[in-house]
Amino acid sequence: MAFIGPDVKSLEHGDPEVAAALIDEVRRQNSRLQLVASENFVSPAVLAAAGSVLMNKFAEGYPGARYCGGCEHVDIVESLGAARARALFGADHANLQPHSGSQANMAAYLAVLEQGDPVLAMDLAAGGHLTHGAQINFSGRWYDFSSYGVRRDTELVDYDEVRDLALRTRPRLIVAGATAYPRRLDFEAFRSIADEVGAYLLVDAAHILGLVAGGAYPSPVPFADIVTSTTYKVLRGPRGGMIMCTEALRKAVDRAVFPGIQGGPHSNMLAAKAVALGEASQPAFSDYAHGVVAAGGVLADGLADRGLRVVSGGTDCHLVLADLGTTGLTGREAELRLESVGIVCNKNAIPFDTRPPLVASGIRLGVAAMTTAGMPPEVFDVVADLIVRGLRAEAGSAEAGRVSAAVRELIAGYPGYLQGTDEFVPPLAADHKEMEWATR
Repeated sequence: MAFIGPDVKSLEHGDPEVAAALIDEVRRQNSRLQLVASENFVSPAVLAAAGSVLMNKFAEGYPGARYCGGCEHVDIVESLGAARARALFGADHANLQPHSGSQANMAAYLAVLEQGDPVLAMDLAAGGHLTHGAQINFSGRWYDFSSYGVRRDTELVDYDEVRDLALRTRPRLIVAGATAYPRRLDFEAFRSIADEVGAYLLVDAAHILGLVAGGAYPSPVPFADIVTSTTYKVLRGPRGGMIMCTEALRKAVDRAVFPGIQGGPHSNMLAAKAVALGEASQPAFSDYAHGVVAAGGVLADGLADRGLRVVSGGTDCHLVLADLGTTGLTGREAELRLESVGIVCNKNAIPFDTRPPLVASGIRLGVAAMTTAGMPPEVFDVVADLIVRGLRAEAGSAEAGRVSAAVRELIAGYPGYLQGTDEFVPPLAADHKEMEWATR
C-alpha cells in the first residue's frame, strides 16, 4: 500500500475510486523527476494537519474575535502559526488566512489601493505573475498597471528603468517579485525607488520565501511594506497564502482579507501552515534551503555545458529558465517530450518571447522537490544530462527508451514517499540524517 496521507485505509473503504487515483498519484510522483518549480513534497505532519478534524470547524474572523462559538482550538493554531511567521521572518504582523497567493495579492492591493490607482510591477513576459497586472486578471482590470522588464543583454532587472518608469507613472504601489525570474532581486533598490516617488513597496515572495526562511536568499521583510507569499513551493507547506506587513498596515491588511475578500479561513490549512512554519524554523531547514540553491546552480551549469542556453546565464534560487532555441522545440513540445521520458516540468515564456505563453520558447525547471526527496546537488548534473538527452530524443526512439530507463533508475533512489510503507523520505540535510521529523 502506498502512503497517501494520514488515513488511507478509511479512504480505501469509503471511496475506493478516489483512493485508487491518489495511490496512482503517489506512484506518479515516485516514478518521475519532479521538476515543476511550484511543487514540493510536504511532511507527514503537514499532511496530517491538512487532513485533520479542523476541516470541520468554521472560524470566520480572527483569534479572540470569531463570529461563531467553539473556536478556541483554531485560535491556538492560528496564533501559533502567525507567531512562528513573525519570529522566522522578523515581521511586525502576519496573516495566514489567505486561501492562495493570488488572494494574498488581492488583499494586499485592497489594503493600500483604490480602484484605478497606478501600480508598477514586473511584466508577465519578463517573469512576472498574472496578479502583477495581466489584463486577463483582476489586477489588470481593477488597477492601472505599468510594467518593467529585463535588459536584453543580461536578462536582469534594470533598476534605472524601474526608477525612470516610477518617476514617469508615479505609482501608488511598486511590486517586486516574480514567478519565473531566476536571479536575486535588489530589495533595497526597490525600497529606494518607492521612497523617491512616495509609493508603497509590496514584495511577492511566493517563489523565494522558503529560501529566505533558510537564510539562502536575502529577506525582503526589512524593506517592504507588505510581503505576500504562497505557503508551498520551497517553504514546503500546504496549498495556501500568507501576508506579512508593517504594524502600520496591520489593520488594513486584516480587514482586506476578512471581510474584504473572503469569509472563514480553512482552519485545517491554518494548522498545516503552522506546522510548516515550525519545520522551517528548525536548523536543518537551512541546510535544505542552501542545498536547493546549490542544486539549482549545478543544474543550470549542466544544461549550459550541454548546449542549452540558460536565461540570465544561471540562477540564484530554486528555478532555472532554459531557452529551447537550439533544440528546435517549442516549450509545449518540450514539456510533452520530457514527460514522455519521466521528467516533469512546465513550458514557460522567456524574456522577449515571440510565442504565446501556452506555446512558449522555454521551460522552467525547479529543484526544490527532488532536493526534499534527498537528491544531493551533484546529482543534478546527471539530471541536466537526462533533460538534454530527453529533449533531443524523438518520441518512441531507442534513445527515448534509454533516457526513460535512466530516469527510472535514478528516481528509484529518491522517491518522495516510500511505497508499501507509511514512512516519509527525509529532506536533504547536511549529512542526510539531521531532519528530526522524518526518518527512512
